[in-house]
Parts: sequence; C-alpha cells; structure tokens
Amino acid sequence: MHTDRLMAAVEEDLERAAKLLRAGELVAFPTETVYGLGVDARNDEAVAKVFEIKGRPQFNPLIIHVRNLAQAETLGVFSPLAKSLATAHWPGALTLVVPRKPNSNSGSQVSLLASAGLSSLALRVPAHPIAQALLIASECPIAAPSANKSGHLSPTQAVHVTKDFPDLPTLDGGACTKGLESTIIGCLEDEPVLLRRGSLNPSELEETLGFQLTYLPENDTQTAQLAPGRLARHYAPRAGLRLDAQTVEPGEALLAFGKDLPFHESHCLNLSPARNLTEAAANLFSFLHELDSRADRIAVMPIPEEGLGAAINDRLKRAAASK
Repeated sequence: MHTDRLMAAVEEDLERAAKLLRAGELVAFPTETVYGLGVDARNDEAVAKVFEIKGRPQFNPLIIHVRNLAQAETLGVFSPLAKSLATAHWPGALTLVVPRKPNSNSGSQVSLLASAGLSSLALRVPAHPIAQALLIASECPIAAPSANKSGHLSPTQAVHVTKDFPDLPTLDGGACTKGLESTIIGCLEDEPVLLRRGSLNPSELEETLGFQLTYLPENDTQTAQLAPGRLARHYAPRAGLRLDAQTVEPGEALLAFGKDLPFHESHCLNLSPARNLTEAAANLFSFLHELDSRADRIAVMPIPEEGLGAAINDRLKRAAASK
C-alpha cells in the first residue's frame, strides 16, 4: 500500500493514539522491525504499566523511540562515533546505547524506570511512517519494547499483538518489513560494541566506523542489563523448538530454509526457498506464530551463521532455551 494512503487510512486513529499516550496510556504501533508497546517515556506511572502488562524484568531497559537525531541529543550524550552511526543509519533498525544527558528540566527527562535506573539510554529513530507520525502527533519520546508478553514471540503483524493483548489500542500498519528487532550498539566507551544482533547487518555499521565491532558474550550479565532483548528466555513460542534439524519427527511441524527439504507429513513453512537471509528474517516471527498454533514441536532446519543468519540463529536459540 502506498505510504500516503496508509497514513490517510489511520489518521483519525493516529490522533486518538497520540492522546492516549499523552494521557499516560499504552498504545501498540508498527515499526519496520516489530510492533512496539508504546508509552510516554517521561511518565513513570505509564512506564510501570509496560512492565506490569508484559510481565517484564525491571532490570531490562526499554528502547526509547524519538523523531530524529536532534531530539535524541536532548536526551543522550553522543560521541563522534555514536553520532556518525546515527547520521548514517537513522531512521532505521539501529538502537544506540549512550550516556543519559543531565537535564535540569526534570519534566523532559526519560523516566529512570524506562532505563532500569541506569545512567544510559537505548535510543532509536524508527523509519516506519506510522511510528514517525505517532512521535510527531504525541510530542513525546516513546518507550516501546516489543508488543508481546515477556518471553513470547515478537509481533510482526497487528494480529500478533492481539493474541497477547486483545484489548490494547493498536495501530495496524500491516506486516513489518524487517521482521527482526533492531541491532543494538553500545556507545558508552571509546569504541562502540555490538550488544545485540538484529536486522541491521553489523558489516554495514563496521563500514561506517572503519573498524570491526566487538560482540560482547551472551553470558555477560552487565551487557544483558544494558541492552533490551538480551535475556536468555526471550522470543519463546509455546511449542518446543529442535534446531539444526535434518529430519522431521512424528508430530513436528517444519520451519524450513532452502529448497532441499527433509520428508515431512505435517505443517511446513519455508523461511526462504531461495536461501535469502533478508527474506528469512522478515518471515521468522510470523512463521513461528503460525506453526506455534499448529504443533507442539517445531523442527527448524539449519540457518547459515553469516550476515543476518547470525541474528536469526540468536533468536532461535533464545526461543529454544525457554523449553
């Protein structure tokens, strides 16, 4: 659907959603990565509602969505390298963790609860036109984790949101184009570090920086607290996952990749018959949602550990770890 028609179709709902945010209520909205569960990031009580409705650990910070780099710089301190990343990749699927900016006007500060009491903020400028329009209409930074119960599959369509939150006001922007969460870069030290793999390939960031990023290990407790989405039990379907499957056992559904599929008599969805990792990333959560409703176990074919494949495997391992 053309962007102008899409915006016109939701204009009335958009203003209603903006009013709800200003009133301290929750609204689900689309981004290019996944649907977000949004609140006014400055409102402590509103942020507390996010943790309550998601059942989310309070030591895990939220991503703060802003209109542009100029607004981000009113909230966080950007080093020259952080600013170069923002300039090159915003709007887009990149979250930057930067030091919180001291601000004498407490009314404009991001809630400490939204940053889990840390002296840093996770900031992102989304590219989705509805997300941008909501940021403009609401006139506030929006704290927004993925719009699902903590540990459940991330939503890439509005209908996925209603599975967990049937009464939540939701702006329907269709299917998310990326389908995988944002890449998170920590910019708290001299050199940026990769805190979470996501839909933006690290090689694109390394091209901007001119050097290779360091990826902090999964068992780094401090990293897990700094970066949203680094908890081991994340992105979990109801069904159990069996990774790197070469065969399909009785009763299993198949999450396939490529053309050479093992014999199966049950439900099968193929992330990308052409072995295109961008297509696979966009389909990942939507297909997991579908298979989760059809089987108690899901066999997952091997995904190459390269490019976006590393991010896909990261999400699959987290989903499998919950069982």
